[in-house]
Amino acid sequence: MEFLVEFEVKIPEGTPESEIKRRENAEAVAAAKLVDEGHLVRLWRPCVATGETNVLGLYRAGGETELDMLLSALPLSDWMRVTITPLGQHPNDPEATGSRPTAATSQPSPAANRLPEPCLTKVYRLEATLGQPLDVGDIAQGRRRIVPLTGGTFTGPEIKGELLPGGSADWQIVLPDGTALGDIRYTLQTDRGDLLYVQSRGVRHGSAEVLARLGRGEDVGASEYTFRTSTQIETAAADLDWLNKGIFVSVGGRQPGGVIYETYLVG
Repeated sequence: MEFLVEFEVKIPEGTPESEIKRRENAEAVAAAKLVDEGHLVRLWRPCVATGETNVLGLYRAGGETELDMLLSALPLSDWMRVTITPLGQHPNDPEATGSRPTAATSQPSPAANRLPEPCLTKVYRLEATLGQPLDVGDIAQGRRRIVPLTGGTFTGPEIKGELLPGGSADWQIVLPDGTALGDIRYTLQTDRGDLLYVQSRGVRHGSAEVLARLGRGEDVGASEYTFRTSTQIETAAADLDWLNKGIFVSVGGRQPGGVIYETYLVG
């Protein structure tokens, strides 16, 4: 039989970060074992509000008793509220007329080749102040400008702190049509003293009229142009090691005398 299982994970208050990571790692190992045994077919993480930890899973078992035994053995089971829905065959199921693959089947089903759709989870919002740009001038690629990031603060569900001035700047190229290609590098310090080195490659483009207004330093709404970056984050903090392994994107907004970046983890 197949079952749709919804997990809602509630981590007890005061649980040490090391214990959370230990259990999460053990949970990944247990899930891989269930896949090998043919019990776990798919897992989904609904795109919900930041901080929610609901998970949907498609499982196969001989019955609810066997499924209960499998789920109760998971390392996070005592932190989970589980809802189980048995699934029956639907006459319009695309696989209903074909044979369902087994472990011995050499050809995977079409569902096995489907890739999960990414979800975005906000990591932080940075509001930074800008210094006077250094205009290097026209080079082969365009007009080179160096825009210092002189300070600011960032806040997120798990981390917050301030931007450190000095080595933080946008080494940008401005193309003839006003499009700005950003090479943005800055250092953040969390309120616990951990340092994060952030590097983003981005583009800001829009209509000629909007880009001209931005160039004059006017207050232009972020919805009037596109400002996006791909972002990498490095840190030596052990409990923030997930940042080193993440893929991030950022949405930017230029303001008179400042810039805002909202950075998201791609999951």
